[in-house]
Amino acid sequence: MLPLLPQLLCAAAEATVAGIIKLDPNAKQGLLKLQGKQLSFTLRELSLTLVITATTDTLLFNQHNEPTDCAISTDFTSLKQLRDPSQLTRLIKADALQIDGDIQVAQQFSYFFEQLNPDWAQALSVYIGDAAAHRVTKAIEQIQRYITEQSQHLTELTTELAQDELRLSPTSIEVAQFSQHVSDVAARVALLQQQLNKYQES
Repeated sequence: MLPLLPQLLCAAAEATVAGIIKLDPNAKQGLLKLQGKQLSFTLRELSLTLVITATTDTLLFNQHNEPTDCAISTDFTSLKQLRDPSQLTRLIKADALQIDGDIQVAQQFSYFFEQLNPDWAQALSVYIGDAAAHRVTKAIEQIQRYITEQSQHLTELTTELAQDELRLSPTSIEVAQFSQHVSDVAARVALLQQQLNKYQES
């Protein structure tokens, strides 16, 4: 990787996030809860560590090897799955994700980004007028809803394929049947243990 590329990435990310934060009047309140905390991301493919530091009015992006409140090491593929908390255990067991430090800090940063709600209409109105900005904003919202719906549909199709065609994961009925089978076996073992104890006592 070019020596200046990480610095350019940090500068671009910092400027972009700062601009979004200015468009959300509620962002400052979220930053107060994060003030002084640091979260670091290491992307294994690039050997790149990105450190995010929260201040009272913005987020700073830089690079250093000093300890942070929470350090996450992962790859691009796993990074996309971090938005789903149910995937964390699986990723950690597969050695696709390593977390050092206070995981609550990572969750707080994640929550802050999820709650960001910039007023795009206000920003656009300066350049194209209120009416046009309103139409553009509505169009963007519709596109976002469509993408979310299609993503959810794709996830459902993938799950059905894994369950019905590839048999990679059990259905809820199969899980219930397996649990019942385990319970039956446990009951039989307990009964045999009682009979064995009576035999030994006699």
